[in-house]
Amino acid sequence: MALQVYGIPTCNTCKKALQWLEAEEIPYIFINTKEQPPSREAIAQWVNTLGSKPMRNTSGQSYRALGEEKKSWSDDQWIEAFAQDAMLLKRPLFVRDGQAVLVGFRASETELRDRLGGS
Repeated sequence: MALQVYGIPTCNTCKKALQWLEAEEIPYIFINTKEQPPSREAIAQWVNTLGSKPMRNTSGQSYRALGEEKKSWSDDQWIEAFAQDAMLLKRPLFVRDGQAVLVGFRASETELRDRLGGS
């Protein structure tokens, strides 16, 4: 199954990631989280794999709009928040066979190839 990339088309980091995938000839399916937000079940699986902290889009307006209590939230509370507002998810989020493999696009070329390359 092709790599799934969750993000939004206007996100510069998503654009960079998609250009890199194309240059590396890695097949992918782009999923616009504004139009197709991920299910709570999928988000819960991703949080179990990566943890909620790396998955937080801390530079977005949705994150800033949350109160101070967000600092003490449990993973379950984050899963609920991500499910309610996909803009809280860091972008891009890479998923292969239902498993989150990477969030964000800051890694070495080698790590990117290892995590995002062939199945």
